Amino acid sequence: MNSELQKCFSQKKLAVFSGPCVIESEDSTMFHAEAISKLLKPYDFEFIFKSSFDKANRTSISSFRGPGIDQGLRILQKVKNELGLRIVTDLHESSQVEAVSEVADVLQVPAFLCRQTDMLTACAQTGRPVMVKKGQFMAPEDMKFVAEKITASDSGSTVMLCERGTSFGYRNLVVDFAGFDSLKRLGYPVVFDSTHSLQIIGGLGGSSGGRKDAASSLMRAAVAVGVDGLFIEAHQNPEVAKSDGANMLSLEELERILPDVKNLHDLKLATRP
Repeated sequence: MNSELQKCFSQKKLAVFSGPCVIESEDSTMFHAEAISKLLKPYDFEFIFKSSFDKANRTSISSFRGPGIDQGLRILQKVKNELGLRIVTDLHESSQVEAVSEVADVLQVPAFLCRQTDMLTACAQTGRPVMVKKGQFMAPEDMKFVAEKITASDSGSTVMLCERGTSFGYRNLVVDFAGFDSLKRLGYPVVFDSTHSLQIIGGLGGSSGGRKDAASSLMRAAVAVGVDGLFIEAHQNPEVAKSDGANMLSLEELERILPDVKNLHDLKLATRP
């Protein structure tokens, strides 16, 4: 893991991966990166900016996917250069790994692809930290074998495991808080995706719905049980966002929850054996 993130987790700082779901434009991306950075500045969190250059798993073929890899990585590189922020972004094919690793500080493997061996081994060979989202169809304990596909490489690449809900019947997701302990026992940092866990998959017909009203409660609970990081998608105006607006937080909602997140994280550290 790169030295900044390694120091973050060794010092028990909370990592916050946050940004709009998808890159909507260069101006929008720069605005959100700067705005979220300012919101987080009063807190001792480690901020990694997140936005996707391509949303390859949208519900409908007509849904907005993003600017594509070339334009998207150029915009994310601008965020790094001008704002000095670290970047996490997701990839969808093994062929994308090399180019993405030249810009992203953390490589994100989507939940639907978490068992794709070629994808995982390609990520491992970059030496970059890899955050793997647990498949909605997987038990926490089975992420052991996913992680081993990455750690089997001698590149020094390390793993973060991200909980993003488990399928419960059609469309619905639930978060098993006992599962966080199961993930932590595997020995890797654990991140909670507090917004995608509230998706209602395909719930709006051609796109996914969501229950973002519950995001604050789930974040508080996850921090209380001792996660190492939070994944929080946020947007200035989720109602007009081009992807996942139904479960993204507004910047105002993000600002309101941060004091509770900070207080609960500090309390957990103070009471940790």
